[in-house]
Amino acid sequence: MWIEIICGLVIYKLVRRFFYDDEFSDVETSDSTALFSVAHRLEKLYGGKAYVGLRIPDADTASRQDIDVVLVTKGDVVVISVKNLSGIVTVTSDGSWVCEGGKHHTTETFPDPLAEVKKQASVLESYLEQRGVTLLEGNVSCKVVIPNPSFRTIHAFPSEVITYEDWQQLKPVSKSKISGWVKGAFSTGKEMQESSHQKLNFILGTAPTWDRSYISSLLTFNLKIV
Repeated sequence: MWIEIICGLVIYKLVRRFFYDDEFSDVETSDSTALFSVAHRLEKLYGGKAYVGLRIPDADTASRQDIDVVLVTKGDVVVISVKNLSGIVTVTSDGSWVCEGGKHHTTETFPDPLAEVKKQASVLESYLEQRGVTLLEGNVSCKVVIPNPSFRTIHAFPSEVITYEDWQQLKPVSKSKISGWVKGAFSTGKEMQESSHQKLNFILGTAPTWDRSYISSLLTFNLKIV
């Protein structure tokens, strides 16, 4: 029975890959699949390494700050919150998002996602500083990505919020240009840049995550067979 189920899933993935754009086809499934789809596409667009599901210790609250995705290219760090929202979203006066008619046909309220991801970036910077990597001011940027095609809103969002339409239009950036996502991070010299970049990747690669075996299994299933 399990063989039939696994074969069916593989065939389903291959059919979706053949008939649909694999960069967008999975975002309406689960939130975890959306995270890995976003991370995978960012690596294809900008190179570098995307770290998914980090749980960074927050010294101020004695707890851990969950971070969806951290994209690291050559000296560039982008902290990304992935909101796989479907339905109609309105923004309240305090910045909260109210989503109606989503997956479960209910009304859900989310704290201001942009304020949340900026807090996550601040916690990440402190964590890196404690481990010997200090990023220059302004070198860490924040984004909120909404990759779900069923997302609807009448609101105009700040440039840090990437709606589904914006997400579709993102294009690969040549090495000779600086993208709107990337600002150039470590600036003092080539030797410092390379050593800081290597250390940064090592720190994030060994940072606490959700569950490494769970993340590994999701990566294998969602990214390698499609």
